[in-house]
Amino acid sequence: MICETGLLHERAAPIAMGGRLIELLARLRDIRLIRYGLASVGALAVDMGFFLLLLAGGMSSPLAAAAGYSLGIIVHWLMSSRAVFQDSVAQRGAGRGRQKVLFVASALIGLALTTGIVWAGERSGVDPRLAKMAAILVSFLVTYLLRKTIVFGRAIP
Repeated sequence: MICETGLLHERAAPIAMGGRLIELLARLRDIRLIRYGLASVGALAVDMGFFLLLLAGGMSSPLAAAAGYSLGIIVHWLMSSRAVFQDSVAQRGAGRGRQKVLFVASALIGLALTTGIVWAGERSGVDPRLAKMAAILVSFLVTYLLRKTIVFGRAIP
């Protein structure tokens, strides 16, 4: 705040910074990649939880990775279409159907990457959990780019 002398009062700086922080957080909320990241974290929790459950039950790591990823795909569609790309989801009908097919195709690419990386890790003697973490990073980047540019990137009637 400015006092009678016309100078900035020393208590005004924290207030101004607090306002800027709130403004920054509001802008970050609007950044699609951050929303996608949060949706991915939710889907990843389902994916990883199911993967670890199946792994502990004795399932092979590539099959467990594929099953976990598949369940995560469903969760990710729900979150992506409602909270990340909601402004570019096609209306019901053929357009929405095409979008779902493209989404699943992008997910299958991510699934292939995930399964392949975990398989390669297992064959190389890498702990399957570490291989899964590497697969998560690669799959996240590839599917985000596909979904941003192809699945939700153009208007579908």
